[in-house]
Amino acid sequence: MFFVQMSGFPGSGKSTLSREIAKRTGAIVIDHDIVKSALLKSIEDKQIDMKLAGKISYDIDWSLIDFQLSQGQSVIFDSPCLYQEMVDKGIGLSEKYNVTYKYVECYLNDFEEVNKRLKTRISKISQIKEIRSESDFKFTIENSKKPTGYPCLVIDTGKPLESYINKVVSYIND
Repeated sequence: MFFVQMSGFPGSGKSTLSREIAKRTGAIVIDHDIVKSALLKSIEDKQIDMKLAGKISYDIDWSLIDFQLSQGQSVIFDSPCLYQEMVDKGIGLSEKYNVTYKYVECYLNDFEEVNKRLKTRISKISQIKEIRSESDFKFTIENSKKPTGYPCLVIDTGKPLESYINKVVSYIND
């Protein structure tokens, strides 16, 4: 059993990679965008602070992850990993259920390509539609949080999925 914590800027390929890993391993994907979008849709006629909506949706994500791990399921958490608290929770749940912790970062340091992906995808209401500031983009990808003491796999997701999926699955299964 394993817990995979995905990381990467929106539009970098986390969801595509998460789904393919799940197909090949039987793991369950907890997709933060699905949870947050469902929350926002259910209260769309109400005013809610977006930070509060984010916190609530992450609390739901972590509860779902905890439950699935408690049931003996391997889990992939599809979400940007921007806060140390997320890494700590992922490691903590992995230790709680004695499962292997893995960290996969989808790295695409190409402002134009990421923006193109964001603008052309069918997006959920919680997802950004484009990047307005290249400096914010650079800051975010350079400051994603990684665990210390655990090997991390960084994948160049500007390449075709077929060129790296086997490497990712091997890393997870090691």
